[in-house]
Amino acid sequence: MPGRAICISHATGAGGAEVARAVAEELGYRYVDDEVISEAAEWADLDPAFVASAERRKPLVARLLGGFGEPGSEPRLPTGDPTRGLPGDAELRHLIASAVGSFARQGSVVLVAHAASFAAADLDVLRVLVTASPETRAGRLAADRGVDSRAAKRLIADEDAGRAHYLKRFYGVAQELPTHFDLVVNTDILTATDAADVIVAAA
Repeated sequence: MPGRAICISHATGAGGAEVARAVAEELGYRYVDDEVISEAAEWADLDPAFVASAERRKPLVARLLGGFGEPGSEPRLPTGDPTRGLPGDAELRHLIASAVGSFARQGSVVLVAHAASFAAADLDVLRVLVTASPETRAGRLAADRGVDSRAAKRLIADEDAGRAHYLKRFYGVAQELPTHFDLVVNTDILTATDAADVIVAAA
C-alpha cells in the first residue's frame, strides 16, 4: 500500500530541497519537483518553460519598476497549434494544482515546492514548511552563490516577496501562516538529517 504523500514548502536558503531529498531517501519515496511542471505542460501541450514562468511572474508594479526580467526570459508560446491563445493564471494554476494532486494521489512521494501544500490541501497529505531565520538563510545563500551579505539579504527579500505574491495570486493567501502546515521545521540549528528525521517521524 502506498505511503502518505508529503508536501514540503521551503523558504529560500532554509535547505528545504536537501531536507526533502533526505526524507525521500529515508522513506524510500519518490522525490518530485520539476516533474510537476513537466506533467502539467504535457497534459496541456504547452512549453514547460511557459508553465514554469507562471510561478516566477512578477506583479505589474515590479515589472514596471524593475524591467521585465532577464533577456530571453519571456515565456514562449505553447507548442502545437500557433493559433491557440495563451492560458491565463487561473488555467495555469489549475494545471499545476492538478499535476500536484496526481502525484499526491499516487502516494509514497515527497512533493517539493509549487505550493504543493495549498494545491493538495483537500487531500490526505502531510504539509510541511522548512524555514529558518533571515540571517541564517542569507548566510547560506552568500556561501552558496558567492555573493556578499548585502546582496544575499536582497536576494532573500526578493525571493520572499515573489513567494508571497505567488501564493496570493494563485491561492488567495494574504499571508502564509504556520497554521497552513501540519509541521514547521526550523533549520537554524537542525541539520538537514535532523530535520528529515522529524518529518519522517511525523509521516
